Amino acid sequence: MHQLSACPRCEESLDSGDLFCGACGFNLSSVPNPPDSEPTVALNGAASRQAEQSQGQGRAAAQGQASSVDWPTATGAQEQDPDAPVHRPDDLPGLDSGGGELPPRARFDALPRPDAPDRPGRPEQREALGHPEPGADDYRLPAPAAPAPPPPPLVPPMPSVPAPTGPVDPRATVTEPGSAEGALTVCVACRAGRVDADGYCENCGHAQPRERDHMERELNTVAAVTDRGLRHHRNEDAFAVSTTVLADGSPATVAIVCDGVSSATRPDAASLAAARAADASLLAALPRGVHPQQAMHEAILAAAEAVNALALEPNPSPERAHQNAPACTLVGAIVAAGLLTVGWVGDSRVYWVPVDRSTAATRLTEDDSWAAQMVAAGLMNEAEAYADERAHAITGWLGADAYELEPHTASFKPDHAGVVVVCTDGLWNYAEAAEEMAGVLPPDASERPLHSAQVLVGHALDGGGHDNVTVALVPFPQPSAGGGSA
Repeated sequence: MHQLSACPRCEESLDSGDLFCGACGFNLSSVPNPPDSEPTVALNGAASRQAEQSQGQGRAAAQGQASSVDWPTATGAQEQDPDAPVHRPDDLPGLDSGGGELPPRARFDALPRPDAPDRPGRPEQREALGHPEPGADDYRLPAPAAPAPPPPPLVPPMPSVPAPTGPVDPRATVTEPGSAEGALTVCVACRAGRVDADGYCENCGHAQPRERDHMERELNTVAAVTDRGLRHHRNEDAFAVSTTVLADGSPATVAIVCDGVSSATRPDAASLAAARAADASLLAALPRGVHPQQAMHEAILAAAEAVNALALEPNPSPERAHQNAPACTLVGAIVAAGLLTVGWVGDSRVYWVPVDRSTAATRLTEDDSWAAQMVAAGLMNEAEAYADERAHAITGWLGADAYELEPHTASFKPDHAGVVVVCTDGLWNYAEAAEEMAGVLPPDASERPLHSAQVLVGHALDGGGHDNVTVALVPFPQPSAGGGSA
């Protein structure tokens, strides 16, 4: 019996000389011996034979020795004979399936020999192929057909927009030339795609800046600038500047600045509604001969009503319905007939900066804030109060949930020329004291109010731009007659 290394039934290991499996009891003698036939030719043409198996050892194959195969000798010539006959394909006539002779072009003997020097073949072969002379119209290919015109585009191509020649303000969209009423704008990022109604570029998908992210306006006697800042995702400030005439025909200049309360719902809508309502009220009251201080008081009340009306509108965001009603602060200034009138609710401020910087600047408003109340009550000094984390918590604002509206108004008659700075806390946080504001304001602010407003906004942005920044500058002319001091 040939030796098994494992039981054929349970594959249990076997020892030499075992007749029965120790695990399952299988009779190992019933296993037939393997056949004696072994392959004599390996795949590479060499023969491999197994060594004789030794009795009592495992069925391990002994490595055989390779030997050459005795191939029969070719008849007619020896391998070393260089003139041995060689059969070529063209020496064998071709026959079709019916036993007939193939046409010339399908015969092997009609094809050129690979070793023929005058290809495409011998003369008779070239004649059979239709080429009497070598090289005449050899393998002529038809001329390529003219390419078909491309199909018309499904969408008409967008008219190209010339690239800007100067620096681009990334906070302002560009109106496409020829667009109706500026309805189509060009993306500020790729300068090629149109801005969709949702505020994104149809070409690159870049979100476009909102219109209120940065706004500037300049009139003859007033200029204002507002900017979103560097940290907020939108601009919640708003301003309104205008000019009118009093009942006696003398000019009057109005500047209103509002700051939306970020913790309230729709603060941007509240500030815009308040600024527009206050400006409209002043433009209606001043020409009628209403005293500027009384007109400012009425304007603040009108602004409060406009903000209160927002709370009655359906909330566009139901998930934010639990938040407070829309709210904002307001500060305004009127320069008319040698009189400077200011009014405010909240913590936006008015500064007076003389043209002659040897004269001290001053702040004309008092904040409705926790810090101001602590200072007014004598509980803290100003430095301690404004260092507290509760310093900027406002105690007065415009909105439906305001405790009690108390508009503040005051009138001054400066006896020298100066500039009235009307601003939100996004600016005065970086120039809080009056002398600091005077140090930032350019010396030619009375002559270049817009440039000076831009400088002040840039100062806040350079300082960090943590909040929206809005400032309006109203130059106060040199009075013709002396009056009270501001």
